[in-house]
Amino acid sequence: MALVNAIATRILRRRFTRIQQFMDQPDEIQAQVFRMLLDRGTRTKFGQDHHFRDIQNVREFRERVPLRTYEEFFPYIERTLRGEQDVVWPGETLWFSKSSGTTNDRRKLIPVSRESLNDNHYAAGRDMLAIYFQNRPDSKMFRGKALGITGNNIQSEYNPKSYYGDISAILLENMPLFFQFFSVPSKEVALMDEWEEKINLMAREAMDENITSLAGVPTWIWVLFNRIFDLKGNSERNILDIWPNLEIFFHGGVSFEPYRDQFSRIVPSDHMQYYNVYNASEGFFGVQLYPDRSDMLLLLDLGIYYEFIPMEEMEKEHPHAVGIEEVELGKTYTMAITTNGGLWRYIPGDTIKFTSLSPPLIQITGRTKHFINAFGEELIVENAEEAVTQACKETGAVVLNYTAGPVYFAGSNQGAHEWLFEFERPPDSLDQFKQTLDRRLREVNQDYAAKRYKDMALSLPLVRELPEGTFYRWLKEGERLGAQQKVPRLSNNRKYIEEILALVPTETT
Repeated sequence: MALVNAIATRILRRRFTRIQQFMDQPDEIQAQVFRMLLDRGTRTKFGQDHHFRDIQNVREFRERVPLRTYEEFFPYIERTLRGEQDVVWPGETLWFSKSSGTTNDRRKLIPVSRESLNDNHYAAGRDMLAIYFQNRPDSKMFRGKALGITGNNIQSEYNPKSYYGDISAILLENMPLFFQFFSVPSKEVALMDEWEEKINLMAREAMDENITSLAGVPTWIWVLFNRIFDLKGNSERNILDIWPNLEIFFHGGVSFEPYRDQFSRIVPSDHMQYYNVYNASEGFFGVQLYPDRSDMLLLLDLGIYYEFIPMEEMEKEHPHAVGIEEVELGKTYTMAITTNGGLWRYIPGDTIKFTSLSPPLIQITGRTKHFINAFGEELIVENAEEAVTQACKETGAVVLNYTAGPVYFAGSNQGAHEWLFEFERPPDSLDQFKQTLDRRLREVNQDYAAKRYKDMALSLPLVRELPEGTFYRWLKEGERLGAQQKVPRLSNNRKYIEEILALVPTETT
């Protein structure tokens, strides 16, 4: 293991020199990626429909190819799902990643080409490790094993030759056998679809291994930790008693801030490092660059051409998008991507802002459909995460999961926001938690503050504490369990709120 660690360290340091190149020349690198994608796209039916051979530059590309959501792009994806070749990317596509489905009720299946696997997802994984080893040259990560939580794959009903599933499961299915030797759990357990049995077996396989790194959504890692503590009879609930060489957790999917306190209680912060990653069904977009700040380096040379749509443009019939060379600091953008998986000017639904232009660092601010704007308050996920974190800090609470939605006007009653929380440790005072949540929301969002002024449009939030396991039941009953499935933080309607409350006994609510 020591030899493997030494060899891997040298390889990853060489890779970091390439990362430095695109950090120094983002415009040029993105121009190269654009030309490559356009050239490959000319060989597809999508490229023929949009006359790619006649396109000379980015301006003409934007004129010929409209921005598209999943629903608008689906006719091309459906043809690919049915086995038709050369539709959106040259050759045959046999893998499709299933999106978490939190932006709408329809299942979203994203084509995953061989190039997107090798030149984006796997390459980004190497970049992630290269950055980590650059920041921590004394790392002994490869002297132990990596633990990751993956989803599962299902044979497609469209085409018996193809499969769909969580991107994590697709990556595991296509990973060389050599790498599986350094990971836990076994492939058979990792790809199970029954999650309760899967977590139990994962815990049993992992608890006696030398685990040095973790990867996954914080919620599922936390569930796994607690199962291991139960099996081990570890009343102290200190993960270092079980894995003394654990040093890094690569996390994504949801903001880590509401989970930071609870993780710090079971593994000392001076021993453990946390790195934020931006790995979605559509591509691996970013990874934390510096150990002391959570914004992420946008990975510009891995087969994805990025465009950014200012929020004020999103309401227009033909929104104007800009490239990396035109973005501004602190401005919120909706991201659009053109990828080596066959997505063309596709809008995945994430909103981001740039915290640095050199190097290009981004922060996820939310989802285009994850917000509350029922009363003109324009509340986004970033605001919610800040407020929840502050409320936890001031009341000693530890949040496991939460969601929020509007309470509509009824007669003479003002509107409000209803928040459903499941706590690992309840606040000292639920009323203080609510007051702090409201105060911080008013501090970070002027539109919210205006609506809350003297309770004229919005009343004080309604905050409900749910019984342990409620969100898990909701995910399970809605067939939403999976490595990338997560509770939507905000919704502009009451659909999720009502579904969740229906699972709670009346006396509890």
